[in-house]
Amino acid sequence: MTGDDRYADRWKPPVEPSAAEVPPALEPPGQGPPVQGSPGSGLASDPPGFPYAPWGSFLAIFTTVAALIAGFLLGLPFVLFDGVPGEDLGLFTTISFQICAGIAFIAVPMLLALRYGGTFRIAMRRLGFVSFRVGTAAKWIGIGIVSYLAFSIVWSVVIGTPEQDDIAGNFGPIGWQILLVVVLAPVAEEICFRGMLFSGLRNRLPMWAAALGAGAIFGALHYSTGVSAVPVLIVLGVIFAVVYEKTGSIWPPIIMHVGNNAFALAVLSST
Repeated sequence: MTGDDRYADRWKPPVEPSAAEVPPALEPPGQGPPVQGSPGSGLASDPPGFPYAPWGSFLAIFTTVAALIAGFLLGLPFVLFDGVPGEDLGLFTTISFQICAGIAFIAVPMLLALRYGGTFRIAMRRLGFVSFRVGTAAKWIGIGIVSYLAFSIVWSVVIGTPEQDDIAGNFGPIGWQILLVVVLAPVAEEICFRGMLFSGLRNRLPMWAAALGAGAIFGALHYSTGVSAVPVLIVLGVIFAVVYEKTGSIWPPIIMHVGNNAFALAVLSST
């Protein structure tokens, strides 16, 4: 027996491990498929892309109504204890009622987003609080501004200039006006009407139909400031929704909304 023959029976070809024996490869964070679950199960159940909301159109509309009711109920005690029946509400009551409405428009959508499980950060993402490309945002905000101005000019020529009450003057000092009109209102309304309502409608409807539906509700709720301004505000709400979808983030419509309200407040304050 040669030297090679002595070790021939000891050598065996390597055996490939079975699939069951191979440990699964670890996926980088954020690369795996979305975790599936049912509402209230404690597990996230998110669509892979825009819209980020896992809720549908019916729940979006229902929760928007709930936000309106919650805002009214939160502010009702201030109205009941105003102490001036039959007269205009006092400054403290007016400011408090506006703050309560803003809190409800933020808290109710957040509770809906948390209902689907996950962390606070995941809930914020469902409402559109994600990063965005500055160039894309600037492009669509610019398109939105030009479109809104064009529509407003045509509407004023054909129908007439919309008349809108100066509700900011009811909030007293300019500091309160800036806080409530330029900061709180844009953030709260975008979270409620775009982050929650539009996203839920978008899961069932095409972009333009969902944007028009959310914009109609947004504009109609401003009827108390002037009925003639409602159609223009509906178009503005549609534009906000389009900017939201095209940029993939709620931040650009918030920025645009802040700019619009700041400009309107500056114009009203200068007259």
